[in-house]
Amino acid sequence: MKFDTIIIGGGLSGLICGIRLAEQGKKCAIITMGQSALHFFSGSFDLLGHADGKEVTSPLAVIPTLPAVHPYARMGIEAIKNQLKEVKPLLMRAGIKVHGAHETNHYRLTPIGVMKPTWLSLDDFTRFDNPTELPWKKIAVLNLAGFLDFHAQFIADGLTKLGAECTLAAFSLEELESIRRNPSEMRSSNIAKVFENEKTRAKLIEKIKAYTETSDCIVFPSVFGLFSPHAMEDFRAQIQKPLCLISAIPPSVSGIRTQLMLRQRFQELGGTYMLGDTVKEGVMEGDKVHHLLTHNHGDIKMQATTFVLSTGSFFSHGLVADPYSIFEPIFGLDVEGPCDDNRQKWYDEQLFNKQPYLAFGVSTDSNFKAKKDGLVIDNLYVSGSVLGGCDPLKESCGAGVSILTSLQIADEIVH
Repeated sequence: MKFDTIIIGGGLSGLICGIRLAEQGKKCAIITMGQSALHFFSGSFDLLGHADGKEVTSPLAVIPTLPAVHPYARMGIEAIKNQLKEVKPLLMRAGIKVHGAHETNHYRLTPIGVMKPTWLSLDDFTRFDNPTELPWKKIAVLNLAGFLDFHAQFIADGLTKLGAECTLAAFSLEELESIRRNPSEMRSSNIAKVFENEKTRAKLIEKIKAYTETSDCIVFPSVFGLFSPHAMEDFRAQIQKPLCLISAIPPSVSGIRTQLMLRQRFQELGGTYMLGDTVKEGVMEGDKVHHLLTHNHGDIKMQATTFVLSTGSFFSHGLVADPYSIFEPIFGLDVEGPCDDNRQKWYDEQLFNKQPYLAFGVSTDSNFKAKKDGLVIDNLYVSGSVLGGCDPLKESCGAGVSILTSLQIADEIVH
C-alpha cells in the first residue's frame, strides 16, 4: 500500500497533521490503536499557561524566553505566529467551534473548582476573563444521582472562595437507572449515549429548569453531546440561564466528540484511517524509512514518501521505560533526557513537583526530523508529545505543542 505520507498515531497531533496534508491534496494514512489523550480532554487547548513556575497571561511574550530545547523555541516565534492563524479556521472546517485568542489567555473552571489559564475552549465551556471574579452571585451546582466522577462539593468550595453562594443538588432520571445500578457503568460517555435521545434530553432540561428561578447560573457535568455538537446550543436556548459545563473524570465526552469530528474531517478529505492497528516495525533503507509493517496487515508493506511519528509519550506508549533506559519502540530513535540508567534522576519523589521524565522525548533536528544513532532520518518527522524539551503538565502547553508542531511539519512536507 502506497501513500504520500503515513502518520503513526491518531490523536490530536496525528489528526491535525493529516487534515492539513489532506487539505493540500496529499494522499495520507493514519495508523492508530484507537484511544488517545483526547479521551482525557478538559475541553480546552492550552498554548502556554505557566513558565518558570509563574502563570502566563500573554503566551507570545513569554515563548521567546523558553529554553532552546523547547519545541516552541525550535519552531521560532515567527513560525508560531504564522501557524496560530491557521488553527481556528482548521478546527472550524472540522465543525469544532472554539473561543479564545493566542494573544491573551482566558480562564476555565476545572473539575476541582479552580481557575486555569488556557488558549482555546470549546464553545460548550464557559470562558472567564478574570480568575478572581465571577459574573454570578447565586450558583446551583447540579449532579446526577450516582454519578461519582463529578465532585460537586469541590466545585462549590472553589466557587464559594470566589464569592458565590452555592446550592448543591442531585437528581435522577428513569432512563439512567439501568446504568446507575452499576457504578462502573455510570461513566460520562455512557451517560452521554443515553442523552443522545431527544426525549431524554428534554426530561433533563426540565429537571435543570427547576433550579433556575433561585440561581443566576447552573453548573453541570459535561455528560451530553457525545455525537451531537449542537446539543449545548439546544440546552442554553431552553434553559435561558447561564449553563457552565465542567469536565468530569475521564473518559471525556467533549474529547471523544472532538476526536470523532477530526477523524471525520480527515476521512472526508480522502484520508485513510486504520483504526485498531499498530506498527510493529519500521524498515530502513539508508537514511530513509522505506516501509512499515503493522500487526493487522501482516507482510503487506506500508510505503510512503514521508512518515510522521505522532505516537504520544509514555501514556500511549510512544515512549517506553524499562529498568535501565527509556526508548522509542518502533524505530529505536535517539531519546533526549535520560543521561544514564539512574532512575532516581528521572523523577522527583514529590508528586506535584516538576517531573524530569515528562521532558524526555525523541531527538530531532531543527525541522523535527528524527535522529537515530546521531544521524538524521531524512523522511521521518516527529510531532506532538513524543518530542522532548517541555513539560506539558507544568507548562500547560501540551495541546499547543501537538497542534503547532504538526502544522509546521505538514507545511515542511508540502513545500
